[in-house]
Amino acid sequence: MKAVHHLSYDKHLPLPVMRTDPKRRVLFALIAVYACSGRAAPATGVSTSRDPDSAAIRRDIAYLASDRLEGRLTGTPGNDSAAAYIARRYSALRLTPAFPGYLQRFEARPAQDVHLGRTEPRPTQNVVAIIRGRDPVLREEYVVIGAHFDHLGRSADFATDPQAKDAIRNGADDNASGTAAVMELARLLKAHAPKRSLLFVNFSGEELGLLGSSWFVEHSPVPLSSIGTMLNFDMVGRLRDDKLVVYGTRSAMELEAVLDSANALPGAHFRLTSMGDGFGPSDQTSFYAKDIPVLHFFTDMHEDYHAATDDVEKINAGGEARVIGLALNIVRMIADRPGRLTLQKSAAPRMGSARSGSQVYLGTIPDMAASDAAGMRLSGVRDGSPAEAAGLKAGDVVIELAGVPVKDIYSYSDALYSHKPGDVVKMVVMRGAQRVEVSVTLGKRGG
Repeated sequence: MKAVHHLSYDKHLPLPVMRTDPKRRVLFALIAVYACSGRAAPATGVSTSRDPDSAAIRRDIAYLASDRLEGRLTGTPGNDSAAAYIARRYSALRLTPAFPGYLQRFEARPAQDVHLGRTEPRPTQNVVAIIRGRDPVLREEYVVIGAHFDHLGRSADFATDPQAKDAIRNGADDNASGTAAVMELARLLKAHAPKRSLLFVNFSGEELGLLGSSWFVEHSPVPLSSIGTMLNFDMVGRLRDDKLVVYGTRSAMELEAVLDSANALPGAHFRLTSMGDGFGPSDQTSFYAKDIPVLHFFTDMHEDYHAATDDVEKINAGGEARVIGLALNIVRMIADRPGRLTLQKSAAPRMGSARSGSQVYLGTIPDMAASDAAGMRLSGVRDGSPAEAAGLKAGDVVIELAGVPVKDIYSYSDALYSHKPGDVVKMVVMRGAQRVEVSVTLGKRGG
């Protein structure tokens, strides 16, 4: 998942440009051949279970989040290897490729590269496959099931553990978990296609500014008007206490009822936190901005987010299998309904320009499920961070930062990223019924 302060809805930012490097063309021609022939290692054996397979989910995450892929940073060989792995899976499932070898290739040009003086684009690719619907009329409409597969690699840019410097940040939860969920849903839905067609899309470049999903909606292999819904999976591998956050429930009139109905089925019964807005710090935003209803599944923030400690050993594969089971029922409800969902549109939240390229670091971990908090509740603080040094604690609700009232994560981020590393600011938090004021010296991310 892309950090909130990365997020920008500026339509004038540079868009990715199609790859022209002939050496890269040769590389991806080889990947396409391997994807179709199944000769590339490692093997991607397909489970035969009729239910979400937690062992298969863990195997996929273990490979994608292994040191050999070095964190899957966009434009690196590890990112390319992850794309080839996903393509081989779709080939083994005999899904229809939306592009040759399943690869939608483009050149990522992130805004922060420009900000930091990097001029070379990052050649990369989305991975896209199709299951055709079984209804002769409704099969011309599509449900998109997506997740990003890129992560931070060895880059300390936007890492939450700047002291780890160039350590590999494997991104097991963010977002090997979502990638595994999409591949598992493809396997389960291939066995019995719904009435509408399904597009499985694994995005690159999410961590650099939703670049893969932005490219996809501008260069969709099917008419954008035929896409009725998008379901996004970003950080779904750390289910705790049955708490599941679902964004976008008010992006269509029917979605809250669909989610409640699916959650009442056997095997579900999650403690749901519904977030109505279709905008947010992940790839569903690119679709909602194009008037497509969305849902984003998320098992909440944790202390390993964007850190070198986000490894497969901490994944709750059984919990992820349950999330996939819920999503499977939701996909079927949406893809088999007689009519399309009814879009409910809201304005994109204002995203301050100070966020772009900001390197300020505090070390707070927001509790994304705390929808009842009048402020921004913390689920924890990072060891050795400025937040810990200032005495902030899990459960604190931030209500003011540097004199600016904090109502939610957006106003908090706007206030935080208007400052620079080294600034000393006052913060006010509610600790239970007690109002507590602390002074914090802001650190530098990646420093």
